[in-house]
Amino acid sequence: MDILDTKEAPALGQSQRASAMSDVLAAVEKVKTALIFVNTRSQAERVFRELWAINHDNLEIALHHGSLARERRRKVEAAMATGSLRAVVCTSTLDLGIDWGSVDLVIHVGAPKGASRLAQRIGRANHQYDTASSALLVPSNRFEVLECEAARESVAAGEQDGAVFRRGGLDVLAQHIFGTACAGPFSATQIYDEVRKAHAYHALSRETFEQVLDFVSTGGYALRSYDRFARLRRDRENPDLCRLTHPRLATRYAMNVGTIVEAPMLKVRLTRARKASGAGRPRPLTGGRVLGEMEEYFLTSLTPGDTFVFAGETLKLEAVRDTEALVSRARDADAKVPSYQGGRFPISIHLAARVRAMLANPEQWQKLPAQVAQWLTLQAEVSRVPNESGLLVETFARAARYYMTCYPFEGRLAHQTLGMLLTRRLERAGARPRGFVANDYALSIWGLRDVG
Repeated sequence: MDILDTKEAPALGQSQRASAMSDVLAAVEKVKTALIFVNTRSQAERVFRELWAINHDNLEIALHHGSLARERRRKVEAAMATGSLRAVVCTSTLDLGIDWGSVDLVIHVGAPKGASRLAQRIGRANHQYDTASSALLVPSNRFEVLECEAARESVAAGEQDGAVFRRGGLDVLAQHIFGTACAGPFSATQIYDEVRKAHAYHALSRETFEQVLDFVSTGGYALRSYDRFARLRRDRENPDLCRLTHPRLATRYAMNVGTIVEAPMLKVRLTRARKASGAGRPRPLTGGRVLGEMEEYFLTSLTPGDTFVFAGETLKLEAVRDTEALVSRARDADAKVPSYQGGRFPISIHLAARVRAMLANPEQWQKLPAQVAQWLTLQAEVSRVPNESGLLVETFARAARYYMTCYPFEGRLAHQTLGMLLTRRLERAGARPRGFVANDYALSIWGLRDVG
């Protein structure tokens, strides 16, 4: 497993993926077949577009991710099975169930986010008992160089991320209570005792359980005044017994059960561009084949004539009709690349701990690319380098704004939560915060007053 050593110094924060694509294409040219993994569908579209722009030898490169039409994905898989493709840019859709012996190299563009995920993807190369897998990691910036090195060491040591224990979610408990009521009247005490047998809920207090039960029954303090949110009622003779207020609620529950919020999707259907008829009127659009599905919020943010990238092509939005977006092929170097909700993987706790340990030990910096080692040395001279037990917080002024940047290395989701909490506290303290930005490594808040 190697980390790509590009001719250019790794970027400080912004992505340098485009400048590394020539090195990625050169690696593809040296092997029979390569799988190019990325973490999100948006990244897959970007990487495929950037590779295709410099693919002057017309190597057979395909795209594979979950939003593409099933027929399109099956066609790519069949081509891989016959060995007619040189590379496939893909997401987790090809993590499992792949047994292609012709794949002799796995390229991972961007940080792997977890040692287990990386090991799984590397195993797609040389999928034979007596052949070692080969992989090339392509970090997009200097922080990702650290993460890639930490992941490489973790995989080499046979370490996995491991399962992270989480306490049972109260939203799951609420749905379980309501689902039980849909099956018939139930005893609150019996359900409480039953739920506590699950390890995730073994510490659940009766007080918390009753609060959740009240929320399910009445809609909570905010909605209890509205009769339509009264879902459960207590038996007058036996208050421990609960039942539905109306049978139709069971049907409504069956249609909406689940805690995963799914974004509304629209089919992307290819059509011909509008052309004026003999009378000068635009001809009606006629639908063609379906390219895949995209989230409605992105497509409805466009206006007819806007261009975007999907399925490896540049498309122009012609119209949105019912559950379909009608598009035509177009040419536009500045076409938008769609983003998808829930498409960001946070760094695992295990890998984040390895990165912090690497930062705290200057001797390990020598194994890093020279530009990255020099960057860390400069950071230690000018400020400090985060260690395993401490938290580095820096404050500075720039362009009439005051910034506070901290480096917890706890992952994007934790940093976003911390950002909302800190901006609220700073607002109370009169610091006038105006916003924050977070990634897997750091959190930066800016405002109108110095918080140093």
